[in-house]
Amino acid sequence: MTKWLTGHLDQRDDLRADVVDLVETPLPTVLPAFGGQLPPGTQQQLALISPRLSAADAFVLVTPEYNHSFPASLKNAIDWHGEQWHGKPVGFVSYGGLSGGLRAVEQLRVVMAEVNATTIRNTVSFHNAWSCFDADGTCTDPAADTAAKALLDQLAWWGHALRDAKTVRAYVA
Repeated sequence: MTKWLTGHLDQRDDLRADVVDLVETPLPTVLPAFGGQLPPGTQQQLALISPRLSAADAFVLVTPEYNHSFPASLKNAIDWHGEQWHGKPVGFVSYGGLSGGLRAVEQLRVVMAEVNATTIRNTVSFHNAWSCFDADGTCTDPAADTAAKALLDQLAWWGHALRDAKTVRAYVA
């Protein structure tokens, strides 16, 4: 999914991708107690992701659905970062079985609201995802390309609008 999405992003002049793969850059799984010390190595792990999230004007979260929700690694990445999400738009590409990951997206909308992010209405969802791509990883569903364009058009609008607004007035969370 991510490769397919970055292909769409590469075709645009108004957006560029910086893919943060949580498998390649895992974060600690235990948050410190309030006021507690960070576990050893935490700062080094966060340094691989936090500046990249801070620099972004917008996000697309690509997520599978597990047990009617999104993966723990994604929740963990959200929880380790608060300010990085503030006042930024978030779009979703989801995949799964019959639901196409839409239940994961429903839950992510609530979580992203708590970190003061704005979610984009349009999504891309791959129902029975394993049948939507050929052996070369090419998407075989033309409707997905149309949905991706709509999502990225909205994301670009919100990303630019919110970035510009923050130059006039600091975002308050």
